[in-house]
Amino acid sequence: MTPSATYRLQLRPDFPFSLAEKSVPYLAALGVSHLHLSPVLEAVPGSTHGYDVVDHASVRAELGGEEGLRQLARRAREHGLGIVLDIVPNHMAMSPRHNRVLREVLRQGESSPYARWFDIDWAAGDGKILLPVLPGPVGGELGAMRVEDGELHHGEQRFPLAPGTEGLPLPRLLDAQHYRLAWWRLARTELNYRRFFTISDLIGVRVEDPDVFAESHAKILELVRDGVVDGLRIDHPDGLADPERYLRRLGEATGGCWTVVEKILTGDERLPATWPVAGTTGYDALRRVDGLFTDPVGAEQLERRFREVVAPAEDRGGHWEPTVRRAAYRVLLHELAAETAYLVRTARRVCAADPALRDHAPWALETAIRELLVRMELYRPYVTPGGPRTEAATAAVSEEAARQAKAVFAVPEEATAVDVVRELALGGLGDGPDQVAFCARFAQTASALRAKSVEDTAFYRFMPLSSANEVGGEPARPAVSPREFHAFCERIARDWPATGTVLTTHDTKRSAEVRAGVAVLSQCPRWWDDLLAQVSGVVSPDPLVAWQAWQTALGFTPSGDSSDVDTALAAAPDGERMEGALLKSVREAGLRTTWTEGDARFEQAVKDFVAAGPAGAARRTVAHFTRALDPYVRAASLGAALVHLTMPGVPDLYQGTEREYYALVDPDNRARFRPGAPDEKTVVTTAALLLRRERPGVFGESGTYAPVDATGPAAGHCLAFSRTGEVITAVTRLPLRLAEAGGWADTALPLPPGRWRDVLAAPPRVYEASSVPLTTLFQDRPIALLASEN
Repeated sequence: MTPSATYRLQLRPDFPFSLAEKSVPYLAALGVSHLHLSPVLEAVPGSTHGYDVVDHASVRAELGGEEGLRQLARRAREHGLGIVLDIVPNHMAMSPRHNRVLREVLRQGESSPYARWFDIDWAAGDGKILLPVLPGPVGGELGAMRVEDGELHHGEQRFPLAPGTEGLPLPRLLDAQHYRLAWWRLARTELNYRRFFTISDLIGVRVEDPDVFAESHAKILELVRDGVVDGLRIDHPDGLADPERYLRRLGEATGGCWTVVEKILTGDERLPATWPVAGTTGYDALRRVDGLFTDPVGAEQLERRFREVVAPAEDRGGHWEPTVRRAAYRVLLHELAAETAYLVRTARRVCAADPALRDHAPWALETAIRELLVRMELYRPYVTPGGPRTEAATAAVSEEAARQAKAVFAVPEEATAVDVVRELALGGLGDGPDQVAFCARFAQTASALRAKSVEDTAFYRFMPLSSANEVGGEPARPAVSPREFHAFCERIARDWPATGTVLTTHDTKRSAEVRAGVAVLSQCPRWWDDLLAQVSGVVSPDPLVAWQAWQTALGFTPSGDSSDVDTALAAAPDGERMEGALLKSVREAGLRTTWTEGDARFEQAVKDFVAAGPAGAARRTVAHFTRALDPYVRAASLGAALVHLTMPGVPDLYQGTEREYYALVDPDNRARFRPGAPDEKTVVTTAALLLRRERPGVFGESGTYAPVDATGPAAGHCLAFSRTGEVITAVTRLPLRLAEAGGWADTALPLPPGRWRDVLAAPPRVYEASSVPLTTLFQDRPIALLASEN
């Protein structure tokens, strides 16, 4: 069954299945059809997210175990709700103490029947897997190691021992293992297993192996067959060797249950039409919805101002594409150095086996790999050696990228290494083991590079309007016109009617309310200049930090008079939450400090600045701005919520977002779920969800979408559309610009014949004319939801 709407709950030890069960009546009354649960399989003890799976065969005990999950499902069924489950096929926790499969590989080495579970380059490690887990060089950690109960202990860590080695002296014992304990800093260059992005604590899983797929999915498939689980969210499919083959195998095993993939689509990239899924998890929709409420003219002015204020510092440039390119080089040369080395080794073996390719030097192959990867504008190509080469795959590793990569070489003959690497990446040099391995790993590395260089680096360096810096976003082009939005929705309704849509998730850097509070600046860039002038007395350690911090404060500070602000400032932990988000930002940006090479003095300066200004006394100044902007932020917040809930696709509500929800980047946005008091947004959310439930044919896979164009001088400030001729959504766009232009005047919205009831109005309001003036339609709220009563 395709959901009508889902509600994401973040399960954690302090919010287990039993507490989720208590929320069921509330969520059923809200109007959703399914609970969307974060990962439920056994994870590292204490994990607050569950993506660090350690055992695929069991449901997490800390959450209440399998019986707790089944009881939650039974309770949900009693209230008409189903279960959608987030699953993690790409990786497991690199935790020898808790990961049973990994322990067997460490104990037996390459001969272990579980060795096929992981992408381990045994040859590169001289038959050992590198474990970069020690806090310092191994020589200084020997004194902290001991053998006890048949295991090697180091602090809280436990490592299995190869059979027959328990009684060896420590140095010989270490040499006799199938793993090499090492200083954590060696991971960057020496790692010989595939991991999740650059996180060495998460080891990649080879679900392309049929036996590994069967063993790692047995429990999930059992829950689906038993009716406990109705749908699946697939985490990070781009990390898999062959996403389409995996999804086909999964679809066959589940009988085709509703499945969406966390696939990030860049620009106008389309989800592969051959993937047997309902669609994406919705970041492509998020970008379009947010873009509707961003003014392109003001966004350009903010970008110019950003370059004036921020870019001159340390020659940071200030333009999007160069920022991404510099970030990509940095990530490849540092965080992904081990992954690049694997590709070079594999390419060398391919070339060594072909007399025509043997003269491609290792440095030339490495340069070609690097220069092609940094020029990829999509996350990865989708191609397998021997399979068809699609136009999309060719575009991912484009001829233009190859031409630019060749220009780096001084000698044209050496530049032909680019052609070799491109053909390998596109599966064009045969289907031998090394060719297959290179093709898959190139795509997996490209995905990791794109995520780390764009989402986790460039997004923290280039932020004229930080509301646009979300997964799948385009910071250099944050605005989306109504025409573009309508075209997107018409395509979704036609091609992917059951795809997921979102506004806020456990991965968004700013919740929808925070983004709305920032995006309003695009309508009033001069106000932003005024704010910067008023807070200029608060000295910042860096202009980029200041720019981001004040925008964060603007989106994160509720409106109100001075007494309201005093109350807000006294209510911890808002200031602490902002400080945490800013510290994460400067570390991710990697300009002055990083996670691994921290600058303690700079980070302390950031903390002092936040405490003194954006989260401190100056927040009162910010609050006066938010009070003045509140009507326009309210319009954007409510408008985005209504569009999200009524556009094509299956809306997913993140926990708590049925009301105003202020959250920053994780872990701030992954706090324990606590239902709060309803507000105006709750009224809108409940009305839209109940309408979806009452009229499934209108919003479901057979429903249609059509733009409804307002008429009159301010028509561009109204976005409206019809769902299957029975429901009309109308929202206000860019209301501050609208007010400056004189308001709606005689702008009106045409209506089809019949009676139309505004389900958001109280008392109910009915329209029967051929059109309704927007001053009338929006007299109570800047949005309207009209249902046909014919």
